[in-house]
Amino acid sequence: MYPNFYYIFKDWFGIELNGLHLINSFGFFVAVSFVLANLIMTKELKRKFKDGILGKGQEIKYWEGKPFSKSDYITAAITGFILGFKFLPILLDFSITKNDPQSFILSSQGNFAYGIIFMTLMLGFNYWQDKKQRLNQPIEKSRLVDPSYYMSSITMAAFVGGILGSKLFHILENLSDFRANPMEAIMSFSGLTFYGGLIVGGGAVLYIARKRNIKILHMLDVGAPAMMLAYGTGRIGCHVSGDGDWGIVNEAPKPNWMSFLPDWFWSYDYPNNVNSVGVPIEGCMAEQHCNHLVPPVFPTPMYEAIVCVILFLILWQLRKKIKYAGLMFGIYLILNGLERFLIEKIRVNTIMDFLGMKLTQAEIISFSLMIFGLALVVFALKKKIPVKIEHNVA
Repeated sequence: MYPNFYYIFKDWFGIELNGLHLINSFGFFVAVSFVLANLIMTKELKRKFKDGILGKGQEIKYWEGKPFSKSDYITAAITGFILGFKFLPILLDFSITKNDPQSFILSSQGNFAYGIIFMTLMLGFNYWQDKKQRLNQPIEKSRLVDPSYYMSSITMAAFVGGILGSKLFHILENLSDFRANPMEAIMSFSGLTFYGGLIVGGGAVLYIARKRNIKILHMLDVGAPAMMLAYGTGRIGCHVSGDGDWGIVNEAPKPNWMSFLPDWFWSYDYPNNVNSVGVPIEGCMAEQHCNHLVPPVFPTPMYEAIVCVILFLILWQLRKKIKYAGLMFGIYLILNGLERFLIEKIRVNTIMDFLGMKLTQAEIISFSLMIFGLALVVFALKKKIPVKIEHNVA
C-alpha cells in the first residue's frame, strides 16, 4: 500500500523525498475524481445545450481593462503569506514534516519571514498583471455563455459540500470517537463517508444550478454518469492508501474460478495502510505505516471501483437513448444504491440499531436511494419531460 507519494517513489524508483509525504494517495485520487467529473459534466452540459433543452444561454457582462479590486489584492496577499509561511519551509527542509505533514500544516508552526517575502512577491506580481491589462477607459462588454461556463463554481460547490458532508456523516456514524477527541475527528484527513458527500455536495450543486437557471432534473441527469465514475476512481484511492474501507475477514481459500487473478484480489492484508491498523510488519524500516492486517480481509474498495466503472460505462451508453428528464438519475440511484447495499454484506462498518434492526448507515441510505430512484423513474415516465427538442425541418 502507498499512504502517500513518498512510498510510491521509494518503492518504484528507490528515491526518498520526505516532501512527498504531503501528497496523500487518497487525496490524489479524490482530486482525479473531481477532474473527471468536471470533464464529463461539462461535455454533457454542452450536449444538452446543443440539443436545445437548457435554454438559449445567458448573456454576461464584464469590463475589459478595469483595475483589479481590493479583494483581488487581499486574496493575493493571503495566498502568498500562507504559501511562504507553511509550504516554503517544507520545500527548503523536508525533514520538518517528520513524516506527519498534516500535523504541521494544521498547526501554528511556520516561518513568518518567508510568509512576508512570499506575500510581497505575490502582491508585486498581482500589481504587474493589473498594470498590464488596465485601460485608461475600461470598456463594458458582453458575451453569450452556455451552462457549462458555470462548471468551475459547480465543481467548487461539489468539492466543499462533499468534504463537509462526508466528514459530518462520518462523525455521526462514529460519535464515540468524536466525543473522545473532537478536534482530531474534525481536522483529520481521514474519515470521509461517501453518502454524506453525495447528499451535501449534491445539494450544493443543485443550489448553484438553480441560481444559474439550469433545470434541476437535467442537472441531475448530467451528474449521474460523472458521480458513478468519480465514486469508482475514489475507491481506487481507498484501496491504494488502505484507509480502512476494506471488507470483513476472509481466510477462505480462493475459488477455482478466480485462479487467473492475483491472490490479493480475493484476500488482502493491506500492508503499510495509512491508518497503521493491524500488527507490525517484520523488517519494516519506515517511521510510520508499518502495519498490516492479520488475518486478511476482502479488498472491497477494489471491487467497488471495478463495478462502478462498469456501471459508469453503462450509464454513458444510455445517456443519448433516454428520452425523459430525471430517468437517468433515477437509474443511477437504483444502481448505486444496489451496489453499495450488496457490498455492505462483506464490508467492515459501524452497525446501528434502526427500528429494531441491525444495519449500517450505508445500508439505510443505499436502500432509501433505491426507493427514491424507483420513484423518480416512475415520475419521469409519467411526466415525460423530453431531454431533446426536436426541430422541424421545412
